[in-house]
Amino acid sequence: MLENPQRNLWLERRETWSKKVDFLLSVIGYAVDLGNVWRFPYICYQNGGGAFLIPYTIMAIFGGIPLFYMELALGQYHRNGCISIWRKICPIFKGIGYAICIIGFYIASYYNTIMAWALYYLISSFTSELPWTSCKNPWNTNNCTNYFSNKSTAWTANSTSPAEEFYTRHILQVHRSKGLDDLGGISWQLVLCLMLIFTIVYFSIWKGVKTSGKVVWVTATFPYVILFVLLIRGATLPGAWRGVVYYLKPEWDKLFATEVWIDAAAQIFFSLGPGFGVLLAFASYNKFHNNCYQDALVTSTVNCLTSFVSGFVIFTVLGYMAEMRNQEVADVARDTGPSLLFITYAEAIANMPASTFFAIIFFLMLITLGLDSTFAGLEGVITAVLDEFPHIWSKRREVFVLGFIVTCFLGAMPTLTFGGAYVVKLLEEYATGPAVIAVVFLESIAVAWFYGVSQFCSDVKEMLGFSPGWFWRISWVAISPIFLLVSPTVQPNIPPELRLFDYTYPYWTVVLGYCIGTSSFICIPTYMVYRLATTPGTLKEVGDHKKSLTSGSDQWLI
Repeated sequence: MLENPQRNLWLERRETWSKKVDFLLSVIGYAVDLGNVWRFPYICYQNGGGAFLIPYTIMAIFGGIPLFYMELALGQYHRNGCISIWRKICPIFKGIGYAICIIGFYIASYYNTIMAWALYYLISSFTSELPWTSCKNPWNTNNCTNYFSNKSTAWTANSTSPAEEFYTRHILQVHRSKGLDDLGGISWQLVLCLMLIFTIVYFSIWKGVKTSGKVVWVTATFPYVILFVLLIRGATLPGAWRGVVYYLKPEWDKLFATEVWIDAAAQIFFSLGPGFGVLLAFASYNKFHNNCYQDALVTSTVNCLTSFVSGFVIFTVLGYMAEMRNQEVADVARDTGPSLLFITYAEAIANMPASTFFAIIFFLMLITLGLDSTFAGLEGVITAVLDEFPHIWSKRREVFVLGFIVTCFLGAMPTLTFGGAYVVKLLEEYATGPAVIAVVFLESIAVAWFYGVSQFCSDVKEMLGFSPGWFWRISWVAISPIFLLVSPTVQPNIPPELRLFDYTYPYWTVVLGYCIGTSSFICIPTYMVYRLATTPGTLKEVGDHKKSLTSGSDQWLI
């Protein structure tokens, strides 16, 4: 018996993108996120400056782009989300889809909180004088040092800038928390900001790609306009050249360091974003003969170039900061992650002419960068569930999306406490990284070795009219899996010591972090055991996608 008629009817009625550009902008908006602005510049200068571009490019060509192309082709050919697609590829690996959905929930629980911080900054920017320019506010301490207003002020080891105290003591209020074992109360301002963020997200994606495809015309293009404006402004600041030199000055000896290549692999992987179910979902709404090969090359190239240009936007300002403080760029560039944007860059903006204007457009850019990625991440989960259970949710998409977003909002509540920044750091470190790498490794093995690279290439030829060449075949079979194994196996097994501001994470948080990471990955072996226990036949028959497709009418529910 062939596929379940209800599922076939669901696929026949499946919506498609209104225009090809909608799809491209959605994929670019997903891949180009906040990490392009803060993570790539930091990783680049930390790992040899201009020399880092060599391992980064090599890892992109042999690891990141082949995986990116593979997911686009899989989604477009099978027209399914990350759960039900495994019925057509290798049913025993269906737990990968459930793992991806759990990871998506974890990301939604902390990533949108960062946007809530940016929204709080944006609202605070509508003043004639930005509130993080002075030390005369209720939240400031005696260590607050405003060296911009008084050039004779000495910057000491205990000095804190107005921007740092605004971020830590007014936005986050971490001084009111003792750590993860005592998070403190909830910041109602951040709750309202996050509620507004999720409201925007809901009305952007509730109807599917027909609506989100229109929203990305603004959210995916606006950041490029702002990046260009900020690049021009940064280049005209005194000392900007110092930052550019520091950013690009090559340290060729670092090419022989293993950790540089590991960082290059990790950066390109998390930048392009395979393994989150998003590329599968977006591509599943394409027309069958769409040229996904060309799409993969265009969008991945745009993503990499955006990361590179973002480095100039950040480091011209860091050079300016170093000039004003009479410090080396290395001393100014100590902040990483969100602190680089919310402290260092915000401080630089506050001391520019027309600071209010630049603050408003900068934080608007951060919000739009984050919104694109949130649209995509949630759509990956939504498409997966709707494709897996069309008999329940196919006509109730708006209800399911509302329920899912409310669940994500409630899941984000710990990140809205006074110690919420500690929770964000913990989830960012443990909930996504290792689990996603493991998921994509198994995905690449399942496609290349179980489904078969020959069968996969035959599918691509059926769509595009040509078969992938030997480069792609070798990459999928060997190079990409090795690429995914490099990071977790070469790095030391000793858990890294986590620190945020002056707080050192206690050892029990490492155990908690590994439990959070394992909670998603455990779906894969659990489903394998379930499948073996409930499906008759040999191991090969249980894992055979062809047998699954021709089994009983209720088999698709498994």
